[in-house]
Amino acid sequence: MRIRPAAPGELPALQDVERAAGTPFRDLGMEEIADDDPPALDELERYRKAGRCWVAADEGDDEPLAYLIAEPVDGALHVEQVSVHPDAARRGVGRALLAHAAHRAREEGLTALTLTTFAEVPWNAPYYARLGFRVLDDSELTPGLRRIRAEEAAHGLDRWPRVCMRLEPPIADETFGGPS
Repeated sequence: MRIRPAAPGELPALQDVERAAGTPFRDLGMEEIADDDPPALDELERYRKAGRCWVAADEGDDEPLAYLIAEPVDGALHVEQVSVHPDAARRGVGRALLAHAAHRAREEGLTALTLTTFAEVPWNAPYYARLGFRVLDDSELTPGLRRIRAEEAAHGLDRWPRVCMRLEPPIADETFGGPS
């Protein structure tokens, strides 16, 4: 597996990864999440042009197995989305993408990784907690995280418990099992 910047022509494939990654939510009674549209091509392109859209690709055919998009928010690199195709699940693909994002955050002088996620979905908050992320309480939310949470609430995501999480200070590669 190789982590690399997304290529312009593979953005539709990232949407396919997102759709496939959503299907397990159906088993949890979260059909709206399973059926939610992936990020639009212009949104993915904005992240790609900014150098903040990375894919995990199979060594053999170089096809994306997963992707991560992120942007700086209040001094941290905020992981907007990380999606792994179910066929590549439980192989460390998401962990490798997060390690890459952590490395990039360090290079850019950002203090942490942040994300928002579902509190009770096993491959969401509990997974990130195992990687060392901690849940932020309301008093710790930065203005940017408050804005993100408000946008999520407006989109209907608060139907299920959500949390903001943070991993700091400059994230060590050991957190994710080795260098990225």
